[in-house]
Amino acid sequence: MSNALSGIEALRKSAPGRDALSAWTPRLVIAPGAIASLVYVFGFTLWTLYISVSNSTMLPTYRFIGLKPYFDLWSNHRWQIAYGNLFYFSAFYVVLTLAVGLALAIAIDQRVRGEAIWRTIFLYPLAISFVVTGTVWSWLYSPDAGIEYFVRGLGWHDFTFRLTTNRNTAIYAIIATGIWQASGFAMALFLAGLRSVDPDLVKAAQIDGASPARIYRKVILPSIAPIFVAVAVVLLQFAIKTFDLVVALTQGGPGIATTFPANYVYDLMFQRGEMAVGAAAAIMMLLALAVVLAPYALWTGWRSRQAAARG
Repeated sequence: MSNALSGIEALRKSAPGRDALSAWTPRLVIAPGAIASLVYVFGFTLWTLYISVSNSTMLPTYRFIGLKPYFDLWSNHRWQIAYGNLFYFSAFYVVLTLAVGLALAIAIDQRVRGEAIWRTIFLYPLAISFVVTGTVWSWLYSPDAGIEYFVRGLGWHDFTFRLTTNRNTAIYAIIATGIWQASGFAMALFLAGLRSVDPDLVKAAQIDGASPARIYRKVILPSIAPIFVAVAVVLLQFAIKTFDLVVALTQGGPGIATTFPANYVYDLMFQRGEMAVGAAAAIMMLLALAVVLAPYALWTGWRSRQAAARG
């Protein structure tokens, strides 16, 4: 009996140690990755910020020269074209991807036959890298092997389809390719949102005699408004960081017609040896991301507080 009591007492004394170990184990496992992320994100961001106000060229020199690299950057015509392309591409890319993704989600939400197959088909482009996507679509846009070649082979010898060789239409080729790549992603999130809407609300609207179009417009779509915001934010991040799609599709051409900020940063830092100006361009891209992410973070925090206040 005394041995049993002593064993129980020993277990009681060791319990705090086991609880502490259980509490600290997840933190110890996460710590290396968290530290690496902090160094990689914040450390290198601060380093890039300092390089952007130095006189660095081929290699970093760390001599402070103020905002001269930023003035040199914004006085460069190619950077102005690149930044303008970013806004133009982002507007069309985000709006049209949202529209196409929503249309696909609504169509699949009708419980169509072979739904799993259709979902797989529409999601498949997301599994392909932007380099592969750009390469394949460059073949489709090519006058010598793509759509134009195929249609002319059918007898329409005057047909032309040369989006990527015309400086006025090349950016639309990038927009169309980006939409094809990302619309399945938007569809998946919208479809999940449509399936999460309270069916009682839909039934109530049907009893009131509302048409399907009105039910979607007045009941279902307002219920998934947060998903619209989340998808738009993710798509904007994709747009701001667009690099490999442009490289594979147009190489920034014709001329500089489809140059994007990410491509220009690479050119400045690794082709021209203008490290300070390239770092300044990278910081401007970071600010563009912050403009997108900061309001979204504030909005999600506000929604969380509102939900907590409502209990």
